[in-house]
Amino acid sequence: MLSILIPTYNYTIFDLVFELKNQCDCLGINYEIICQDDKSNPLYNIENDKINSLGNCQFNTNSENYGRAKNRNKLAENSKYEYLLFLDADTFPIEKNFISKYLSEINEAATIVYGGIHYIDKKPANDKLLRWIYGKKREALTVSQRNKNSYLSFLTLNFLIHKEVFKKVNFNESIPNLRHEDTLFSYELMKNNIPIKHIENPVFHLGIDEFNSALKKEHESLIALKNLLENKLLPPEYLKISNLYSKIRKYQIRLIILYSFKILKPVLLKNISSSKPSLVLFDIYRVGYICSL
Repeated sequence: MLSILIPTYNYTIFDLVFELKNQCDCLGINYEIICQDDKSNPLYNIENDKINSLGNCQFNTNSENYGRAKNRNKLAENSKYEYLLFLDADTFPIEKNFISKYLSEINEAATIVYGGIHYIDKKPANDKLLRWIYGKKREALTVSQRNKNSYLSFLTLNFLIHKEVFKKVNFNESIPNLRHEDTLFSYELMKNNIPIKHIENPVFHLGIDEFNSALKKEHESLIALKNLLENKLLPPEYLKISNLYSKIRKYQIRLIILYSFKILKPVLLKNISSSKPSLVLFDIYRVGYICSL
């Protein structure tokens, strides 16, 4: 019936798997939990290897680093049931009926069912504030908010899909392993008229990056986005930032933006790394950075 697929890299996931296993066992369903590690630091897998002692659960390690897209595709290929539930390693179900809520949507899985994401309310340390605020404001959306743009509000860290649908639209392995494989995935869903059903069945996102790590990932994301645009894999109008970048290039004001960015960069960095980061200034930083590439 259900294959729960967890790609992981440098993260301990035993507690997550144990919780999911308990929920499945209580429901008495046929299930498997497959965890695919993408050649992490072996220290993380001392605890993760214990997963193999749990019934219906397996933890495997790649012999080389595949990247996020290929690792997820491999999980789907190795699964044996018709319904696939993808969860990121740094998530955790909020409710004890998390699995049963998805099972109640099982007949809808010719579409994709997305449960959503939440962040803990407790304010983190200052060096994690930017990622926490961004997540709470831009990612942790209600069902009604998500339905306003069902494809762009979809995140690949918590979704149910029928295996046959996934075979039609899987993750693109040809792009650089930087970021935005989920953006391209959602765009392909839209192109293929595969609907996304949004429900209230969220997970906590626990892996909140410290500022330097968050900024590094944002740089990678913008490099990846530029690559998608240049290779015409994604139309500029699909994302707000790519649409703006396209207009900047069209009206030939990139050099003006770049010059302004070089002057403002220290001020922008000071704010977004502070105890009161502004998402507006973060957006300005992002536009300046993609223009600098």
